[in-house]
Amino acid sequence: MDPIEPIRPMYFMQAAYQEAVRAFDEGEVPVGAVIEKNGSIIGRGYNRIEQLADATAHAEIIAMTAGAAALSTWRLEECTLYVTIEPCIMCLGALLQSRVCSIVYGAQDPRLGAIDTRSYRHELEEAYGFFPKITSGLMAQESLRLLRSFFKKLREKK
Repeated sequence: MDPIEPIRPMYFMQAAYQEAVRAFDEGEVPVGAVIEKNGSIIGRGYNRIEQLADATAHAEIIAMTAGAAALSTWRLEECTLYVTIEPCIMCLGALLQSRVCSIVYGAQDPRLGAIDTRSYRHELEEAYGFFPKITSGLMAQESLRLLRSFFKKLREKK
């Protein structure tokens, strides 16, 4: 085993976290994502729902769009999504459509999470004939702290 292998997931999750910080700084719910293929980041995104006035402008969707543009195809086969929070059902559907092979996420989303919190895996795996490899908990505490800080700041404004 390559001694650098365990470092790689942390590197990509830190990049996703930096995207979440960008969202925080712009007043968006701080979720960030990157798409990795062959050890390189090919797509980045952070929540831009408010700024773009678009309910689909989630970090995962923006990162996937950037990754697809980089590859000149909508198929993100052999790609991994790193995201700071568990994807919602909309994002999970898009990830399945794009053929992402694995998803690494930080914190669980107790309200809208669609992978472990509310598992649709059996039905989706049956429908699509596959399901991405899932790894959770990477930088979960940092991601939760950022989210809590954002919502605390939002409540204080009101």
